[in-house]
Amino acid sequence: MWARLSCRGEGMNRKRLIAGNWKMNGSVVANEALVRAVIAGMEGVNCRVAVCVPAPYLAQVQQLRAGSSLELGAQDVSAHAQGAYTGEVSAAMLREFGTRYAIVGHSERRQYHAESDAMVADKAKAALAEGITPIVCVGETLAEREGSRTEEVVKRQLAAVIHVNGHCISEIVVAYEPVWAIGTGKTATPEQAQQVHAVLRAQLRAASTRDSRIAILYGGSMNAANAASLLAQPDIDGGLIGGASLKAADFLQIIAAADQAGATP
Repeated sequence: MWARLSCRGEGMNRKRLIAGNWKMNGSVVANEALVRAVIAGMEGVNCRVAVCVPAPYLAQVQQLRAGSSLELGAQDVSAHAQGAYTGEVSAAMLREFGTRYAIVGHSERRQYHAESDAMVADKAKAALAEGITPIVCVGETLAEREGSRTEEVVKRQLAAVIHVNGHCISEIVVAYEPVWAIGTGKTATPEQAQQVHAVLRAQLRAASTRDSRIAILYGGSMNAANAASLLAQPDIDGGLIGGASLKAADFLQIIAAADQAGATP
């Protein structure tokens, strides 16, 4: 694991952020068309925009985004600095490609790769040590929501990250992604999402005097149709976008909604 105790993150503020998560999708040809269309369509916007791409495409997208404001993100990062960890990618490696963000703790990683809260916290620490902003995902399953455990679950997940990274917690991004709303077409109502975001904001405020810098994104099937209503909520600072980020027109509509929503409070 990482031995460093200090973080070297570049910091973050609550300027709107729309981050696309391509998941395991893409091809060299499709990527070029998508990235060029997004860059052309986002000219003049004031919000931050990023695409988190599969590791094999980092070099390609790094070149495609050159000279634009589009930022590059990875979908995962190893908790280890180097060594015999076949198939893993370190934060230092990601940094060499100009990677600005790394998603950690996505529900699919937690589910399919049995990533624990502690592992997610260590991955966030590894990213921060190389100046990469971790997008820390938290969220409850349908059973947990129906059991009135939403607040308990998201606070536990975030608490692990705060415990390990409390000295530089203001440099992370948090993404609330209700598991029951990911890829299902279901979406939390703006009021439901805001309620959880407010809980997370209070938890961050208790952990850091610089909590006002921390962006909290909504990551449960935000799309072109519902983006504006979600982004109108006071504690929703942007979105972690899945399927809609693979379609330039849809992704650009979400970006436009974030831009029109203006600066966060």
